[in-house]
Amino acid sequence: MPDAPARARIAKRLFAHAVRDLKVRVHLPSGRVIGGGGFGDPVMRIERPDEFYRRIGAHGLIGFGEAWMTGAWDADDPTSVLTVFARRLSTLVPPSLQRLRRWAVAVRPADEENTPSGARGNISRHYDLSNDLFALFLDETMTYSSALFEPGDDLRAAQRRKIDAVLDAAAVRSGTHVLEIGTGWGELALRAAERGARVTTITLSDEQRALARRRLAQAGVADQVDVLLCDYREVSGTYDAVVSVEMIEAVGERYWPAYFAAIDRALVPGGRACVQAITMADDRMRAARDTWTWMHKYVFPGGLIPSPEAIDAALAEHTRLQVVHRRDFGAHYAETLHAWRDRFVARAAEVTALGFDTTFQRMWEFYLAYCEAGFRSGYLGVSQFTLARQVR
Repeated sequence: MPDAPARARIAKRLFAHAVRDLKVRVHLPSGRVIGGGGFGDPVMRIERPDEFYRRIGAHGLIGFGEAWMTGAWDADDPTSVLTVFARRLSTLVPPSLQRLRRWAVAVRPADEENTPSGARGNISRHYDLSNDLFALFLDETMTYSSALFEPGDDLRAAQRRKIDAVLDAAAVRSGTHVLEIGTGWGELALRAAERGARVTTITLSDEQRALARRRLAQAGVADQVDVLLCDYREVSGTYDAVVSVEMIEAVGERYWPAYFAAIDRALVPGGRACVQAITMADDRMRAARDTWTWMHKYVFPGGLIPSPEAIDAALAEHTRLQVVHRRDFGAHYAETLHAWRDRFVARAAEVTALGFDTTFQRMWEFYLAYCEAGFRSGYLGVSQFTLARQVR
């Protein structure tokens, strides 16, 4: 393996080649500008080139994100810069240099496996950070998934529109007994209870469970909702409807069969489920399945975004369920993330007061911008899958 200086030189060459045809302008401290962009295209500033190339040479795409965290590169609009890269993600490295991919992509560590105990640890690392932190950039519903916008909607209205769409898809009404896999901070359970439903909702996050219970009590529906600290593999009983919003991404490919089998077991005959999932193209999912990325290291350990094809396959091979309707709304997630990032950046002083330093704040801004870029570029999508038993 080449030494660190040689890897940095290779990284510099690869980066220059990658941006040569991209609609981005990369400003160097010397005053030189590289990249294929022109006036009006996104601008990326490399503030400390030696560090920038050293980090990429040592840790590949993880190093690219870490270089943002330390300020080795910067941008006034990181989402626009990252969107340009995301549109060409699969072709940034030329075929002749693909043999160097092992330096750019790390292998997923074994301790992030989503066993029952591993899943608790992975969930806790993100969702137990601080309820107060999430409250600073989420809307009043404390909903941490894609909204569904109509003209004139603010974020709160769009989040409630999304939740109502999930409940409608699963035919939740007065008297329905609902299982929710992934409580979040309780808004979906609250909305279902307001319809007159009875709800059992499960989470692995102590922090989320505590706040969800308080919010349900304040809304006067606590007697209709049980909030359990429980793994989906431990669920017992049957339900008229099952809902799960953006939880499958944390399950891990190995456990998708168990996740969907749990939904299948829980549904009464004639029942319906609605699963909202971030998705990616099947070929990209297969390429990403064994890799360890910046997102795994710093934000969502143990996760993998499924493809629609992978969902269909897991359902066909391990359940009696099939997709009977699918709603796609990836552009709405880009708008949701844009709103979250604006709120987060605007409240930087309050984030600092909670004890989160500048490096953390740059990490979180990069995470939100990186995700927004994924949806703006079409690299990622989001869908609501309505599931029902197959007619045999």
